[in-house]
Amino acid sequence: MVQGPHPAPPRTAAPAASSAARVPVPTAAEQVTGAQSIVRSLEEAGVEVVFGIPGGAILPTYDPLMDSTKVRHILVRHEQGGGHAAAGYAAATGRVGVCMATSGPGATNLVTPIADAHMDSVPLVAITGQVGASLIGTDAFQEADIVGITLPVTKHNYLVTDPDDIPRVIAEAFHIASTGRPGPVLVDIAKSAMQARTTFSWPQELNLPGYHPVTKPHAKQIREAARLIATARRPVFYVGGGVIRARASAELRALTEASGAPVVTTLMARGALPDSHPQHLGMPGMHGTVAAVAALQKADLVVALGARFDDRVTGLLSSFAPNATIVHADIDPAEIGKNRAVDVPIVGDLKEVMADLLPELAREHTQHGKPDLEQWWRQLDDWRQTFPLGFDEPGDGHLAPQHVIQRIGELSGPESIFAAGVGQHQMWAAQFIKYQRPNSWLNSGGLGTMGYAVPAAMGAKVGDPSRTVWAIDGDGCFQMTNQELATCTINEIPIKVAIINNSSLGMVRQWQTLFYESRYSNTDLNTGHGTVRIPDFVKMADAYGCAGLRCETVGDVDATIKRALEINDQPVVIDFTVSRDAMVWPMVAAGVSNDAIQYARGISPAWDRED
Repeated sequence: MVQGPHPAPPRTAAPAASSAARVPVPTAAEQVTGAQSIVRSLEEAGVEVVFGIPGGAILPTYDPLMDSTKVRHILVRHEQGGGHAAAGYAAATGRVGVCMATSGPGATNLVTPIADAHMDSVPLVAITGQVGASLIGTDAFQEADIVGITLPVTKHNYLVTDPDDIPRVIAEAFHIASTGRPGPVLVDIAKSAMQARTTFSWPQELNLPGYHPVTKPHAKQIREAARLIATARRPVFYVGGGVIRARASAELRALTEASGAPVVTTLMARGALPDSHPQHLGMPGMHGTVAAVAALQKADLVVALGARFDDRVTGLLSSFAPNATIVHADIDPAEIGKNRAVDVPIVGDLKEVMADLLPELAREHTQHGKPDLEQWWRQLDDWRQTFPLGFDEPGDGHLAPQHVIQRIGELSGPESIFAAGVGQHQMWAAQFIKYQRPNSWLNSGGLGTMGYAVPAAMGAKVGDPSRTVWAIDGDGCFQMTNQELATCTINEIPIKVAIINNSSLGMVRQWQTLFYESRYSNTDLNTGHGTVRIPDFVKMADAYGCAGLRCETVGDVDATIKRALEINDQPVVIDFTVSRDAMVWPMVAAGVSNDAIQYARGISPAWDRED
């Protein structure tokens, strides 16, 4: 029996783990255990790596997994780390990430990475063991209703109690996770189904009558959007992470250059358009550039591509882009109009949406001529020149975190991958590293998960081993999942970790400074600024078999980073002792209008001075 919370999602070929569909070779039926069927199904789905931890309920599957020559299993040290590693693998490669855990606490430890993947549209399949079918609902040892628990944070989920259902369910799970708007799918399998005998046969087509992702946009909506783009005087392309997930960066660049319009890329879309592109204004939102925030506020047309009008971008929603006509294109119709009323809704795959927009825009230009955006660009360039990103050198003798992160980006180069935790260091990494390509920036954007960086970097390095992979982490975030350094060392996954150590929960401390009269309640971590370091990150790195480095002076920053880049036979951990008083600017306080953006503390732009 299979139980799912949604109607079983057109007849399609069974999927591979990568997003590129393949037609499987017909598989002759053969007698196996349910556990063997799980492993065979993963092999047929094209899975290369699984991040997981065994336990009682999933143990029958770990025995045949040991014999697989196609699926590599990486033993993580915490299920949350395994989930984030699978997500990092998926975000870096575009393939479906896979994690595995046992029942009860093993499964519930996956809830955070599953919720994280759901918020950020990451294709993920999580396989969990469940107690035997006859024990379900009896409060058996290590039983938890993981299907019910994850219902709000999965794209779809299954409870499998019949071993005959295993190949079909796993094939469906990979297809659902990787098509339409990507997301996590949970497959919870009873231990009794793993132990029972069954016939393995990989399905040649899938019957998902309730699942019809729309990929081709409506031609009428495309024509109207092209007309608006061709006639707007102050247009802005508001680009979200959906462009990254759709692998539509080339189409975005072509549309950008054809339109002549400015582009802003959200936290999840960094790298969708190269930062070096002259039409790129940077990141919008709470800690976005003044030019990006101002452009949206003053626009007469906002074209949202794979973005969701998140509160961190819009500020006070009622005051966001008050004079703009809104075109919103997204693969997920539920996002369109959810937060902001939309004038032209376009449902479809962004790769197809932008490919269709290009010839329509060319026709509009042929008929009406290109719009005169000279005055708009004069205003935008004035904002860019007057309010560039920058920082002050700290007065306490410690490093400027912005300088450290900027040099990591410059010395590592645009071909590297950068994963960040959550907080100040995340914002500085988004601001001060120049992203020139998609899939080079990994972070927990929607859920804001502390502990994301190290395991996500680990997964990215497994998926793309030829690239340099950095985890840029705070001293608070790092202590959530640093046990995965053991996983990296033992499995020869040589990531590089930069701890931006301000001995504080930095973003919380910044808010306490600005909004709580500098009353620093429970934000001092004692990791770097006193005579005693608890813990000493360099000693910890050594204990985990990593190269541990420390940098405390600006003159040593480049040499320390270069030394880390030279070490490729083990993980590297660098403890950068940075100022605890450094703040992230610009800033729009939560719940206020983007018009109230502060360039620095107490300094706000004079928006209408040209008027």
